[in-house]
Amino acid sequence: MRKLIFLLAALSVAAFAADVTGNWKASIETPNGSMEFTYVLKADGNTVTGTIQSQMGEMKIDEGKLDGDKISFSITVENFGKISYAGTVKDDEMTLNMSFAGGGGGDMPQMPPIVAKRVK
Repeated sequence: MRKLIFLLAALSVAAFAADVTGNWKASIETPNGSMEFTYVLKADGNTVTGTIQSQMGEMKIDEGKLDGDKISFSITVENFGKISYAGTVKDDEMTLNMSFAGGGGGDMPQMPPIVAKRVK
């Protein structure tokens, strides 16, 4: 009985998870000008996988999680370190905050939230 209750609870959480599978586009203003990013995401239950594509190349997403409308994941950039993303998904808009976890990047200024739109 306990296993059945646990299974039903797990399925209900997955059923309320935001739909993030697909491509999302965002633009970030940097001191060197605007950079375009494409987030290619795939959700499998509460796990998110995929890549971030930009002028700098393609970076694999690690530690991707989905909890209702909340999403989080990270990337590791060579000679820079780990960049973590956390935010929310509502319909066809995803708002992400970035945080930097050291490496060669030194102190980074607080970045404004990234707003990505679903590509249809």
